[in-house]
Amino acid sequence: MAESYVLGWVLCSLMALVALCGVILKRRKGNGISATVTESVNSVPTSNGGCRSADGSDADVIIVGAGVAGSALAHTLGKDGRRVHVVERDLTEPDRIVGELLQPGGYLKLIELGLEDCVEEIDAQQVFGYALFKDGKHTQLSYPLEKFHSDVSGRSFHNGRFIQRMRKKSASLPNVRLEQGTVISLLEEKGTIKGVQYKTKDGNELTAFAPLTIVCDGCFSNLRRSLCNPKVDIPSCFVGLVLENCHLPYSNHGHVILADPSPILFYPISSTEVRCLVDVPGQKVPSIANGEMANYLKTIVAPQVPPEIYDSFVAAVDKGNIRTMPNRSMPASPYPTPGALLMGDAFNMRHPLTGGGMTVALSDIVVLRDLLRPLHDLNDAPTLCKYLESFYTLRKPVASTINTLAGALYKVFCASPDQARKEMRQACFDYLSLGGVFSTGPISLLSGLNPRPLSLVLHFFAVAIYGVGRLLLPFPSPKRIWIGARLISGASGIIFPIIKAEGVRQMFFPVTVPAYYRAPPL
Repeated sequence: MAESYVLGWVLCSLMALVALCGVILKRRKGNGISATVTESVNSVPTSNGGCRSADGSDADVIIVGAGVAGSALAHTLGKDGRRVHVVERDLTEPDRIVGELLQPGGYLKLIELGLEDCVEEIDAQQVFGYALFKDGKHTQLSYPLEKFHSDVSGRSFHNGRFIQRMRKKSASLPNVRLEQGTVISLLEEKGTIKGVQYKTKDGNELTAFAPLTIVCDGCFSNLRRSLCNPKVDIPSCFVGLVLENCHLPYSNHGHVILADPSPILFYPISSTEVRCLVDVPGQKVPSIANGEMANYLKTIVAPQVPPEIYDSFVAAVDKGNIRTMPNRSMPASPYPTPGALLMGDAFNMRHPLTGGGMTVALSDIVVLRDLLRPLHDLNDAPTLCKYLESFYTLRKPVASTINTLAGALYKVFCASPDQARKEMRQACFDYLSLGGVFSTGPISLLSGLNPRPLSLVLHFFAVAIYGVGRLLLPFPSPKRIWIGARLISGASGIIFPIIKAEGVRQMFFPVTVPAYYRAPPL
């Protein structure tokens, strides 16, 4: 009798096991988690309804990339108690020629995030404004810092040192895991991003799961195509040099030379080094290998730099450590996707002439932090996605002002054979040289201390009207009237397309966008 019970128990167990395997196989075949490379992976439900990867790791947020945006975001979310898993392609110190100047507005955001000590111990230099040079004349534009603590200013530094400091600080939190690996794809199930598939530095392919994946993999992002409509423009390239033991005409200031054909930048990145960035319009630059670049820098660029810098500039060219980088511009055009979000240069780029990239990224992180703070559970992806649509609206006034200024200022600062463009360029230099509100207003916009879209448009057209006034006084002529009309038309043609790409309503009237009022989900 007992043997029959045992036999029946064994048979029932086998039947239950076969049935369970059939259900699992059917579910996996029907709607298993698929990556963009259509591979299936296992997920194990956790006690709170989230997902845990097959290797047992667990996180509230996955961050792809540990550059400026990714590292700052990891520390910010980790400090708020989130479990954060960061996957970065290369954890060694980056060596870049951009991302080296943090505007005062960005430094204030760094303080707000508790990361201000990351500019310490890296020989960072304080920056108090700009010096503008044109045709042998120059003017000083100081940041309006009178109302702030003496420590508040811009900062310039080696980009890699700054990033390593932030990585170290974020990794010091017990709930932040920093891992070297290359993310291959986002894992998707029924339109919701569930995590990432990545390859470790040892070559192993793993999967990681979290309710929210934030992609911050920089300007070369290969993941953004599924999360936004990337319209990348490359108006020019930067040619980078490092000048050693060079004394700039204005200490602790960025220097902008309105050269022909486009601007040249100088700013300190350490106590003994000055970064030089020569802008070359277009996507092609002279060859470095065959000496064309060195010849271009010596014959075309060197005669236009201030005399105080000339010898150091030529010495840097002769030394030969010349590097180039394309300047990308891309307005934010996201596809709201449950379970995923874009940040940093993967999401939005502007011409680096004004050094506004890190300020925008840090400002975005503050906005996102404040939105996520009231939420204890991130697992309801559709509801979270609907709520985070407000992020795209709340960030707009600051981000769009800095983006628009960068694009417009670059076009105005570039030389042109067109007489109306020449007048606009000269008017801009003379307007800023007037001092008072005429310089503090624009420099407040550029520094991120007062990023107001309406103020930007007013100052931009004030420059254009100032230029027309210079043309018409003391005696207008038909030719001068015609140039003045073309100047106004040209100014409109510069700024309005940029504003349109940024979004007029979100930029100037965010309170009219329904997403502006999204309340945290219960």
